[in-house]
Amino acid sequence: MPPSPSSSAQAARERLGSKLRNLRRARGLSGRAFAALAGWKSASPVSMVEKGRRTISPEYVRLWCSICGASDRQTEELLAEQAAVAGMWIPYEQLNRGGLEAAQRSIRQQYAELRLARSYQPKVLPGMVQTEAYTRAALTGVIVEQAVQTADPDGEVELAVAERMDRQRLLSRPDARWFFLLEEPVLWFRPYPLGLHREQLRHLLEVRRRPNVFLGIIPADVDRRGVHPEEAFDITDGHLVTVELVSGYLSVTQPSEVALYLATWERLWSLADTGDAAKERIRAAMNRLDAQDGV
Repeated sequence: MPPSPSSSAQAARERLGSKLRNLRRARGLSGRAFAALAGWKSASPVSMVEKGRRTISPEYVRLWCSICGASDRQTEELLAEQAAVAGMWIPYEQLNRGGLEAAQRSIRQQYAELRLARSYQPKVLPGMVQTEAYTRAALTGVIVEQAVQTADPDGEVELAVAERMDRQRLLSRPDARWFFLLEEPVLWFRPYPLGLHREQLRHLLEVRRRPNVFLGIIPADVDRRGVHPEEAFDITDGHLVTVELVSGYLSVTQPSEVALYLATWERLWSLADTGDAAKERIRAAMNRLDAQDGV
């Protein structure tokens, strides 16, 4: 089971702090001596940065490198790691600061360049397989749930919907493969009107027919053999994992942690119905809708 997202972000910060501490010690400086050279009244900030208890900014990295006489290469490597650590956790407030369209557009290049995408969802339909109506309803909810500041909510949503719909054209890329893995209840959850949900399920049947799209559905009654549902996550080309949480997005790039998510994906995928069996799961969900609607 992958570590919790919060522990992953903290562990990355602690790793960077440890490298700064090693840099100081290699220079033969005590925490107190370093603080004096930095112009600080006490060694407390030194300890907090090096233990990852304070956000490590680029300025801190440059300060450590300058005082400790790090080489240009060391400085560049540490600044690159700092940028990666800072980018691991993005609260929704920060993500949506430029508007919903900008937030959608921010991941466009990633989708345009990937070769293998794996998306696991225990709660909602992935954005790349949503209908326009489903996306519009979902993003309208985002405006409220994430308290997006905008003078024109409807216009903001329409711009974001257009961007996501345009991004879905990337599903046709012949050089990319797209794997979508859903827990079966995702097919049943209905946060939007019945007709909209029925249209979404029909669309899912169409999308799965694409030669480079692979759909797996984990039956609700499957013998899970100790494999529990996880938080939603996406794996890009085996080197990046993104996790969507209630308060923001986490990006995981450490190879050892990515490997844990890859192993978790394999365990989950092994439980899934694929091909015609997956198609029948979708049709069964549609039949449930028809029964509710009295069709």
